[in-house]
Amino acid sequence: MTPFRISFCCTNTAPAPWLAGLHTALPQADIAVWQPGALPADYAVVWAPPQQFFDEQTQLKGIFNIGAGVDALLKLKLPPSAAVVRLDDAGMAVQMAEYVCQAVIRHLRELDRYADDIRAGRWTFRKPRQRTDFPVGVMGLGVLGSRVAQALASFEFPVLGWSRTAKALPGVASFFGPAQLPDFLRQSRILVNLLPLTPHTANILNHQNMSQLQPGGYVINVARGAHLVDVDLLALLDSGHLSGATLDVFRTEPLPADHPFWQHPKITITPHTSARTLRDDSIAQIAQKMAALQRGETVAGVVDVARGY
Repeated sequence: MTPFRISFCCTNTAPAPWLAGLHTALPQADIAVWQPGALPADYAVVWAPPQQFFDEQTQLKGIFNIGAGVDALLKLKLPPSAAVVRLDDAGMAVQMAEYVCQAVIRHLRELDRYADDIRAGRWTFRKPRQRTDFPVGVMGLGVLGSRVAQALASFEFPVLGWSRTAKALPGVASFFGPAQLPDFLRQSRILVNLLPLTPHTANILNHQNMSQLQPGGYVINVARGAHLVDVDLLALLDSGHLSGATLDVFRTEPLPADHPFWQHPKITITPHTSARTLRDDSIAQIAQKMAALQRGETVAGVVDVARGY
């Protein structure tokens, strides 16, 4: 294979183990951490790169993002010749399924209320609730969303899925497109958001949409903070229409100390940890795709820049 050059530009990421793994997987490649004025590279491995990186690296053939979401990357001016390639999974799907299933089950089984009672020294009992009364709607049926929906179905929850186009998944009722969104919401009691962030999906978790959930609805957002209108969630929680929420992503991260989510008794927050990048799995996938592109082959995970994912 013809030698090629890789530039590594990942903010807040220790470069040494990534470079070592890439060197092992792609011994024919020249790999270096980007510095302003660096030599032109053929491919880039990035996370939250500055605009200056792309202003200088105008000849890139491929840009590999080490996270699942590419919304922040697509806000930059990118070289028109470069394919933007996202991770298909790299160990994130099973993590996301774990996280969402525990949040759904914790809500169904009222484990937060049991925890409060235990801390207060109270030995209590609550009548078991039926899964059939808690249909779960999953917004976004890509690699992560499909894994989550099928994991929930394995626990015998009624599962609905909503996506841009029709998807067929065993055990999942499919809804698609704007016209079917209201029916999807009205049939859901727990709503899980795994949509990509685009101009069409920003603020989709708003008062109008969340108020269509069944009474006592529960919201789980593990996609992007900009999907959720914070004040609308708070209003629906305080009115009693929503019974709670689990939030892993926020408009500003870290979540500001004075944000009302911190202290709200019906909100569980985690620090954007639902599905973390697994370095070794990611390196293996990036190396495989990079080598394929270098051979002139097509690869999965190429982002439609106009569509946003």
